[in-house]
Amino acid sequence: MWRKSLIGGFVLIALLMSYSEAEAIRSSFVKTKGSIFALNGRPLYFNGFNAYWLMYMASDPSTKDKVTETFKEASEYGMNVARTWAFSDGGGNRPLQTTPGSYNEDMFRGLDFVVSEANKYGIYLILSFVNNWDDFGGKKQYVQWARDAGQYMNNDDDFFTNFVTKGYFKNHVKTILTRVNTITGVAYKDDPTIFAWELMNEPRCQSDLSGKPLQDWVAEMSAYVKSIDKNHLLEIGLEGFYGESMPEKKQFNPGYEVGTDFISNNRIVGVDFTTIHLYPDQWVSGGDEAQAEFVEKWIQAHISDSGSVIGKPFMVTEFGKSSRLSGYNVGVRDQYLGNIFNNVYECAREGGPCGGALFWQVMAPGMEGWSDGYDVVLEQNPSTAGVINQQSRRIASLDKLLYDEM
Repeated sequence: MWRKSLIGGFVLIALLMSYSEAEAIRSSFVKTKGSIFALNGRPLYFNGFNAYWLMYMASDPSTKDKVTETFKEASEYGMNVARTWAFSDGGGNRPLQTTPGSYNEDMFRGLDFVVSEANKYGIYLILSFVNNWDDFGGKKQYVQWARDAGQYMNNDDDFFTNFVTKGYFKNHVKTILTRVNTITGVAYKDDPTIFAWELMNEPRCQSDLSGKPLQDWVAEMSAYVKSIDKNHLLEIGLEGFYGESMPEKKQFNPGYEVGTDFISNNRIVGVDFTTIHLYPDQWVSGGDEAQAEFVEKWIQAHISDSGSVIGKPFMVTEFGKSSRLSGYNVGVRDQYLGNIFNNVYECAREGGPCGGALFWQVMAPGMEGWSDGYDVVLEQNPSTAGVINQQSRRIASLDKLLYDEM
């Protein structure tokens, strides 16, 4: 098999290039060009996966091979981007940030390994800075740290407005951006292996549905990231819920709001592309038909708004089908993934803002204890791997077609 030594989805078209052109790709950052992604001015599309556990497994010499195996197998199925955590805060097993500003070097070296291995196997990374949820610390841990420092905090949503928690978060962002990889010798902010930064995994501020706390926080934090790192793209980590800026759009929400605003949040200058997540089995009551109808409307509404209202590229950065729900079988999962892949591909093929999709999630063999029901072990699920591989080939064909036309 052709060794995937190039970053991103250009393995196929690299065969058409000179050595100097290929070198330029390796050292180039993905940018946006209107409402599409571009590399050196050429359109670029993605197919990929989530694997939040990469840093944790990489930090232990006895399990770090799972990271290598996952990237190798993903690249063989044509995937070219992975989303993972650059956080693990406070107590628990092997935190990255033990207390504000104090870091576990073994965990950081694990993240270094993740970035280095991703580069080897042609995988871009989206790295997320903090969790909205309690897992791996999240905003709850930041609020507790502020309380420990003498701050009065009403609830966990004060994370977005309190000057102490905002200071802790900025310090973490700066630490990640300026980290010099102990394996490659390259600072994270200078490494084109990293496709984009994500401010927060699934931010919600349900204590204030006006959306102002989150809007102000995104504006402040995106500007802060860009003040240190002007190379990389940035996204918020949104699930896609609509808010008050265009109330008529709230009809597309699954019956509730979460204090975010897909339109106004993504219009902020420092935000480079839009994202949605898709969990109809958690969000929508009713059977498969109601959920399928929601999925179609959710995707199409955000495609339209990303292209015509916001004017930025769009990605589906989380979606999956849980094996723990009644009526589940692998065929149902394959069809669900396939339908979303088809929406993304058709949009991209027609020149729309869809840049790609990342399903939740890949796990390596022997990680049964980490299962959340949505996990896919590729080598043990050949039909699902086939659906993913077909999408990768279609996405790669778009890259090659567009290269040939230039």
